[in-house]
Amino acid sequence: MRWTFIPKPDSAATKQLADSLKINECIAGLLVQRGVQTYDQAKKFFRPSLDDLHDPFLMKDMDLAVARIFKAIENKENILVFGDYDVDGTTAVSLVSSYLKTIYPNVATYIPDRYDEGYGVSFKGIDFADDNDCRLIIALDCGIKSIDHVAYAKARNIDFIIGDHHRPGARLPDAVAVLDPKRDDCDYPYDELCGCGIGFKLIQAIASQIGQSIDALVPYLDLVATAIAADIVPMTGENRVMAKFGLRVINSNPRPGIKALIANVNKRELDITDVVFIIAPRINAAGRIKHGNEAVKLLTEFDYFQAETFAAEIEQYNQDRKNLDKRITKEALLQIDQNFEHDKFTTVVYDDSWHKGVIGIVASRLIETYYRPTLVFTKSGDKLAASARSVRDFDVYNALEACSEHLEQFGGHMYAAGMTIKEENFPIFKNAFEKVVQETIHPDLLVPEVKVDCEIDFRDITPRFHRLLKEFEPFGPENMAPVFLSRNVRDTGKGKPIGEDNCHLRLFVKQDQSSGIPAIGFGLGKKFPKVANSKSFDILYCIDENEYRGEVNMQLRIKDVG
Repeated sequence: MRWTFIPKPDSAATKQLADSLKINECIAGLLVQRGVQTYDQAKKFFRPSLDDLHDPFLMKDMDLAVARIFKAIENKENILVFGDYDVDGTTAVSLVSSYLKTIYPNVATYIPDRYDEGYGVSFKGIDFADDNDCRLIIALDCGIKSIDHVAYAKARNIDFIIGDHHRPGARLPDAVAVLDPKRDDCDYPYDELCGCGIGFKLIQAIASQIGQSIDALVPYLDLVATAIAADIVPMTGENRVMAKFGLRVINSNPRPGIKALIANVNKRELDITDVVFIIAPRINAAGRIKHGNEAVKLLTEFDYFQAETFAAEIEQYNQDRKNLDKRITKEALLQIDQNFEHDKFTTVVYDDSWHKGVIGIVASRLIETYYRPTLVFTKSGDKLAASARSVRDFDVYNALEACSEHLEQFGGHMYAAGMTIKEENFPIFKNAFEKVVQETIHPDLLVPEVKVDCEIDFRDITPRFHRLLKEFEPFGPENMAPVFLSRNVRDTGKGKPIGEDNCHLRLFVKQDQSSGIPAIGFGLGKKFPKVANSKSFDILYCIDENEYRGEVNMQLRIKDVG
């Protein structure tokens, strides 16, 4: 593993900020690294406000979208809210449909079947709209490349509003409105919203036209925070504001569906990591194992006892997903081993029996072992479908684009994408993908990296230091939990590997005359011999909390030891 120090921020700016805020220079440096250099900027960072959210009408076509929705309401048209089957899509559909139903009854929802229809806007979904006399479709978290689908709908007298956050192609669909901050001609101040975030801007715009304040929309932010966490978008700007307020909703008065999902979690307060690992996988499991509609049913249910029933069903889907994930990951690792593909620049595996709903998770698991841009293929109808995952700082979407002549369809982000391909094209595509990655990736990117923010001693970790760090939350891309380096650390003799197959590492560490601090290293069980056989060692860690039997205590979350 590579330890890379983040470049030290400007010392003058750091000292000036430390003096104005009366904080130590390490904390001030962390702020400067995040673009916070003045007292007022720090105040905005530590105390985000809903007033920081931008005017939704700054987004290109927002006025057209709102006008078309009000026209539908005036003409008593049926509206269909359409979205992808993942967390971002199902939360977006749940948010917009449940809000619209507070002002207008004729609103239906549609989530495509992952296996029958695949990703994005589908002809089957448009036929459903036509059969049910829906003259307006609002597509969320998808649609930016659905040129043929929108034309198909238009021929049937169905209008489209598209609310997407993926990169547009060379041409936009002929929709009534295309809401996407990544459009070249869109001057919206923040272009890193997720699909549910776009949905929130849409209802914010509608609400402003009927005299509702932003406070009336706060109850919807539990969905937005969940989507932001799950979709791994930057935790900056509007995303950080909405995630922060959304977490407050999750911890105080969440919608019944989310309340039922977290009913058995033994924590007084959930953070963004809990959303990623507890709430999001369960919502995702519905679309992976059964159907994304199950997630929408849960998230739009306002009777708690009914929500409990839905949550129990989703819990079972999640358990099924875990079992599939474990089995397929084992089979994929065996396939790599048997084909002697350890030394390639990519990992590309295929089995026609693998469950399409978990191949994205399996791709992430394979990266944990072989740390390469990874594609996991399975059979999908008469074609092959794959999920792609990438390593830090390598754009897998661009690599796929360079091989697009061999693909039927693809879409996604820098770090995650999906695609379909004709089966006969698989060998040539696999070779082309390996060649593109080999020619474009820097060899260093094939070694896992930990970025180190600051070197400190244990004596620096005071209660105030810890409190200030907590104010940096919620953490996420571009605002990651700070990683610290402390040198010449020793274990007090209580360290041991723990967990299934001794895969984790539990330590109780000291430095000089400092008090011992409990520490946990997930997936670092294999490092125990180094710790046990060393008089001292260096340690990379985040400062974390552990809640046990109602007590919350500070602990270190170890990233690596060396």
